[in-house]
Amino acid sequence: MKNVDELKQILDNLEIQIQKCKILLDGGTLTPETKIDYSKKAKAVGEEMQSESERVIEGVFDGQKMIGPDGKQYSIPANYVSKSKLVEGDILKLTIDQSGNFIYKQIGPVERERLVGRLLADEEGEYVVMVEGKAYKVILASVTYFKGGEGDEAVILVPKGTSSQFAAVENIIKKK
Repeated sequence: MKNVDELKQILDNLEIQIQKCKILLDGGTLTPETKIDYSKKAKAVGEEMQSESERVIEGVFDGQKMIGPDGKQYSIPANYVSKSKLVEGDILKLTIDQSGNFIYKQIGPVERERLVGRLLADEEGEYVVMVEGKAYKVILASVTYFKGGEGDEAVILVPKGTSSQFAAVENIIKKK
């Protein structure tokens, strides 16, 4: 079963790479702002199941929320995103129980790459990590958890071989 899951993950990553190739073939460019359509991946890998006691939805994390197979967006608590170090393209399972509780579980992490950059606040006061001239958005919950501040060095995780706007904070090294 593990091999099947690994093969699915490889195919999902290839689909994202194919989307990027199509953008380039159509004369577009891949910039940090290029947004991959995760609803397509969610439709391909996700499913929705209903029982008497719960509803289970599998979807894809787009950097801020989970996209379900039907294209619906589901909010994820910032502390879960931070604690789980979710990156764009991760596959999640959302269980909604009879009481209306939302329980998320990461079921298909994409391959990750570790980068080191400088933590900065952008024009809107939100944090970004600059790595070789590229800004990656990070969630405030991660920055506050590590007690980060502007100018600190940040170790981040991004999807390997895929352009992304968001990164997960793995750690922060305080400036002197």
